[in-house]
Amino acid sequence: ATAAAMTNYTGVPFVLAGATLFFAGLAFKLALVPFHWWTPDVYQGAPAPVTAYVATVSKAAVFALVLRFVSDMPSQVASFHAVLYVCAAASMLAGNILALMQDSVKRLLAYSSIAHLGYALVPLVAGGPIAAQAATFYIFAYVVTILIAFGVVSVLSRAEGEADMLGDYRGLFARNAPLAFVFTVSLLSLAGIPLTAGFMAKFQVASAGASGALWVLLVILAVSSVIGVFYYVRVIAAMLSSPEPASAPSTASSLSPAPHSIRVRAMPATLLTLLLILLFWLGIYPAPWLHLITLTPPGLR
Repeated sequence: ATAAAMTNYTGVPFVLAGATLFFAGLAFKLALVPFHWWTPDVYQGAPAPVTAYVATVSKAAVFALVLRFVSDMPSQVASFHAVLYVCAAASMLAGNILALMQDSVKRLLAYSSIAHLGYALVPLVAGGPIAAQAATFYIFAYVVTILIAFGVVSVLSRAEGEADMLGDYRGLFARNAPLAFVFTVSLLSLAGIPLTAGFMAKFQVASAGASGALWVLLVILAVSSVIGVFYYVRVIAAMLSSPEPASAPSTASSLSPAPHSIRVRAMPATLLTLLLILLFWLGIYPAPWLHLITLTPPGLR
């Protein structure tokens, strides 16, 4: 209602200022640049299940509100769409560049989430008939992927602390190959590698951006995605490396030397398996999900 009411007041400065402040509050919840500084500290300091909730349920709900707000926003409010454009570009670049500098996996995923919410804004900037579908599908794919990532972090964490540093993942393929495979697939999906949900989600976003002729924003998306591959590969390389001897704990680890093998309980293993199947389903055959999103009433999207 707030956005729709602006149709008759597009030239009133106070209305535009109010809409900007309203969006600033939403951008803070989504951790979009320049409202992103709280994210890495919260992700690192909170327990992994709480972090997973903040990264998925909380952000998906707020993004649904942003989607409704932008969909109802009059197209003639060019200044507001310029704000979306700048937030999207800055979030994609800053999130990926800052993630390159992290040795903490949770902080790395925090900065990665900033970049991914920037990607999700691209269809909203572009507008057009497929914008809502592309943005909704992207958030859905992101939620599935990040749940897997933080699920693995939760499984690896112990009473003495959480598996946060890269050293905690060193030699994971040797200690539990299926768990390492699941984490690797989630990271590849975040990177946008084909056959994963992340690839199809970025394809939808790029299609929406191309339909809106946002060529500069698409170049930023492509460049930032390439940057993102490097820090995801760092984590995968750590899992593929040889495990360190128990007598020589790594200074890059937040836990005591990890056991030679890791056992995963039945419930977490089942949930991770189901999410992994869904991740591949979204990446290989997304048509049913796209159709479902298209049928969803605008008020629920």
